[in-house]
Amino acid sequence: MDMKNGLVKVSTLIPDAPIEIWYATDQNFTGRAVYPPHAELYLVRGAAERLKKVQKRLKRQHLGLKLFDGYRPLAIQKKFWELVPDPRYVADPKVGSKHNRGAAIDLTLVDQLGRELPMPSAFDEFTERAHRDFTNCPAEERRNRQILEEAMVAEGFLPFPTEWWHFDDPDWASYPILDLSFEELL
Repeated sequence: MDMKNGLVKVSTLIPDAPIEIWYATDQNFTGRAVYPPHAELYLVRGAAERLKKVQKRLKRQHLGLKLFDGYRPLAIQKKFWELVPDPRYVADPKVGSKHNRGAAIDLTLVDQLGRELPMPSAFDEFTERAHRDFTNCPAEERRNRQILEEAMVAEGFLPFPTEWWHFDDPDWASYPILDLSFEELL
């Protein structure tokens, strides 16, 4: 298994989960690519192994995961904080993000053809619609959010209250904050 500095390239462990790294494009809340075009999705081994179990669990329901972000260099976290200094949505780089440890994953639910299922908000929409307790949306969106959350929690992930797409590995505090560039991980 490909492993760099304690991080595992998720595509080697879960090859059937589509990966769309939004931060390597300009289609994200910053309006520009902040990751290089060749960026890969990395997680600490424990989180990656848990995620593999989630994917297997969802496959039994003819569903799956689509992955958006995992490990994030601390230098990028600082840029995000400059744009959105709101701890409900972006961790203060002074304390570091669980993403900076490779212990957080941003994802969504897809059908068996890889099509994203409707959710209450878009990924990285920093509004109340992204909150897990938001109910002013169609029942299908609430149901999809619940299916995703139940599958992730069943494998030990911790849901983040203000972002339906964000889940943390329960052992996140045992991992160091990293500031490795994606080039260093190649």
